Amino acid sequence: MSKKQKTYTAEFKAEAIKAIEENQGNVSESARQLGISMQTLSNWNNKAKAGTLAGTKQYSPDLNALLEENKKLKQQLKTAEMEREFFKKGSSVLCQRKSVRYAYMKSQSHLFPIILMARLLRVSVSRFYDWLKRGMSKRSIQRNQQTILVKIAHEETKQSYGYVRLTKHLQAQGIKISTYAVRQIKKSNQLYCKRHKRFKRTTNSDHNRSIYDNLLKQQFSMTKPNLAWSSDITYIWTAEGWLYLAAVKDLYTKQVVGYSLNERMTAKLVCDALNMAIRNQKPAKDLIVHSDRGSQYCSNEYRNLLEKFDFQGSMSKKGDCFDNAPIESFWGILKNELVHHRNYKTREEAKADITKYIELFYNQRRIQKGLDFKTPNQMAEDFYRLAV
Repeated sequence: MSKKQKTYTAEFKAEAIKAIEENQGNVSESARQLGISMQTLSNWNNKAKAGTLAGTKQYSPDLNALLEENKKLKQQLKTAEMEREFFKKGSSVLCQRKSVRYAYMKSQSHLFPIILMARLLRVSVSRFYDWLKRGMSKRSIQRNQQTILVKIAHEETKQSYGYVRLTKHLQAQGIKISTYAVRQIKKSNQLYCKRHKRFKRTTNSDHNRSIYDNLLKQQFSMTKPNLAWSSDITYIWTAEGWLYLAAVKDLYTKQVVGYSLNERMTAKLVCDALNMAIRNQKPAKDLIVHSDRGSQYCSNEYRNLLEKFDFQGSMSKKGDCFDNAPIESFWGILKNELVHHRNYKTREEAKADITKYIELFYNQRRIQKGLDFKTPNQMAEDFYRLAV
């Protein structure tokens, strides 16, 4: 039976090219560290230079040709200088047996390219690496490959996962890696999570409108979906001005089940978010919909919507953000992982970016420790599959 050819993702190839740059252009050493053939990595490198390898720097043909010519001239000059310098040190080794020449090449590998030394010492590059590989442990190769996978996962998860969640993310993809290994790789490669930034509240509770009693009283644990939702409003700055976001979050699945974005912070904003949640979830009557005491949630439009579907309104105590902690937690995640790292030129750009984050990342891909390292969508799917 023929051996199955190993395949690599586009992300792995792009990170492998970065490894070449970190090794000062040494393709052979980079291939050895990653446990792949030099020819394979050389092919990837050639494609990257030609601008055809996904995820790598791409140049226009004219600029690329100019850079290549300049690079060739510099390389020729550098090669001539290195050859002269190498023979000052290693001319006596030329008459020694090959194992001595290999050992000398290894000792000088931090100063001179392997190909250059092999040519001057009249030995084969492949034979040198065969000799060298005897001392390269499988563990070292494995760690080099794991480092690339952790770097890719760190970017895929928007630099938001600590080492525990990042390990679970990798293991869910079938990658065998320990929490300790991920922790060490993140630390040694300075793969830090994005930092949290403070943001102001948007609630205006200075009004004389009727309010609902606090039915939750900070009891946020639910036994199934659509028993209780948490709702609130936040803001996002763009070059065109403020953009307001209202969202509704299910307290069991942690899904954002409804949301609305608008340049005005009106009752329509919160009603649109709630209507979207109703269309998506089709909840039964007596659902608790919790919010703060903002004027939008005390409006006639909002109250009429709750009464229409026989929902129970619930509101936090004045000035107590802990009473609405679930949705406040989501605002923190959204701002920390996305909004504070963007400079939106238009409201439409912000709307598209936030919608993509909620639908494609937060609900669908972002695992949470409080959900036993599942995503919100997985929580919902698991519940309804077992309920059948």
